[in-house]
Amino acid sequence: MKLKAIKFFSPEENVSKTKVVEKAAPLPTGYISNSGKLVFPASALRDLGFDPESTHFKIGTQEGKRKIKSVYLMPAASSDQTFSFEKSGRGHVIPLAVILKKGNVNFESEKLIFKISTFDFDQTTKGYELAIETEAPKPEYTGKPRGRKPKAAVEAE
Repeated sequence: MKLKAIKFFSPEENVSKTKVVEKAAPLPTGYISNSGKLVFPASALRDLGFDPESTHFKIGTQEGKRKIKSVYLMPAASSDQTFSFEKSGRGHVIPLAVILKKGNVNFESEKLIFKISTFDFDQTTKGYELAIETEAPKPEYTGKPRGRKPKAAVEAE
């Protein structure tokens, strides 16, 4: 009988490894008003951690695309060629109606929301991506109707 290469196991290898899955915090969201303004609620600005009164952004989209699916915000040091927040109600807005219209975003007839995520533009700059989505309509209720029956239905029985 020939000697074969044998691999021996240790007791530690017989223990199953369970991975602890951490739930990621939900991404901050905002919406696009029907007048073409990016609306950032106060809670989203607090989650992102910047001051809307003093922060200026360069705003862009992916080059070569016909329809805008994401808007990119890059913090800028100078206020030259940048956009700034305007106070509106409980949140802050950035008016972009003309740019969104040119990018075939139908904000006038659809309720659009955006989810804000961060990305590294270069080693020193952290940018924000606003992924634009349509707000899904509430699904039709198909369960049993609750409460009292309408008066007409009660008399018919």
